Amino acid sequence: MRQTLSPVSARNFVKFTFIKVDAAWRRRDAADRAHDKHELAAACREFAADHYLRTYSLVGTRGDADLMLRAVAPSLEPIHELHVLLNQTGLMKWAEIAHSFLAMTKPSPYSDEATPLEPRPGSDSRYLIVYPMWKKREWYLLPAEERMRIMRGHIEVGRRHPSIDINTAYSYGLDDQEFVVSFDADEPGEFLDLVHELRGTESSAYTLSETPIFTCMTASIERALAALDGEAVGREATADGRWRMAEDATTTAISDE
Repeated sequence: MRQTLSPVSARNFVKFTFIKVDAAWRRRDAADRAHDKHELAAACREFAADHYLRTYSLVGTRGDADLMLRAVAPSLEPIHELHVLLNQTGLMKWAEIAHSFLAMTKPSPYSDEATPLEPRPGSDSRYLIVYPMWKKREWYLLPAEERMRIMRGHIEVGRRHPSIDINTAYSYGLDDQEFVVSFDADEPGEFLDLVHELRGTESSAYTLSETPIFTCMTASIERALAALDGEAVGREATADGRWRMAEDATTTAISDE
């Protein structure tokens, strides 16, 4: 039986913000870079005090983005305020938003399973793989029963890979893409095998585009910022108001927390 839609008020907005730092920023004085990173971390913590926020590093997995912020809120206003604060930080004077996807959660019309309208418990897996997606217009011309039949096959393939959790958010009328699809994974190879298998499904023939694809590494805001220049930021301010660098910065930046 098709799941009954929840009230719009029960849904959440999801914002994926991909940030690219100018290489010239890395040539700035270490204390200035530390101060810039502290400001951005403070903006993220302020939002995270009342809303869901996760940070990810793309250093080494993408050439056009270094950092990703995933923000979730029941209305657009907190997300707007977060980005106003981000724009006030020193780091954003040396960075640009390389990609930006806005979407909203809502129950799937194709699954009998309850669809979470907020991040899943597994959302802190080691990796989050994200991409925007568009369906061909022919898909929407199919009878509802035919779309349901095709999607059952798609869902069955997903169930053969239980270590991967899918999160589908909808962007109709909110942003350029139709969906933003993200996958929680602890092992990227498992996700590769899932996508390889999905290429042979009937539903794949109705996909128009599902790029660019971002392999994001889950990290605390401190560790994600440390990856930008290899230097970690201490939380104590020095007498002149600068933010003290960690003594063993390189080691701190790459080690597990």
